[in-house]
Amino acid sequence: QVHMVESGGGLVQAGGSLRLSCAASGSIVSINVMDWYRQGPGKQRELVASITRGGSTNYADSVKGRFTISRDNAKNTMYLQMSSLKPEDTAVYYCYAGVVTTRGAFENYWGQGTQVTVSS
Repeated sequence: QVHMVESGGGLVQAGGSLRLSCAASGSIVSINVMDWYRQGPGKQRELVASITRGGSTNYADSVKGRFTISRDNAKNTMYLQMSSLKPEDTAVYYCYAGVVTTRGAFENYWGQGTQVTVSS
């Protein structure tokens, strides 16, 4: 079993910054890709940013230049540094990890979600 714990969400004014963290623990051999998704009010869940084990990154066009994804493989932890936040960034942010477990299987795990609210 793998547990994913997110932290760092909150309320911030437009133009401000927040840093999200996602820590994975449990029966982990290695973690391949790690992603941040978000789901705004009345919207579908969308991919915000993605990072491979080797550090290659991809971003949604809407956050390029404002958000930075990173990870610490030794700590099985991923981060999302969010700057120049806009009201349209308001959403529940979820982390995802593709995990090779001690059972020898590739399994998908999600965090519980953390609320980010940007006021205008």
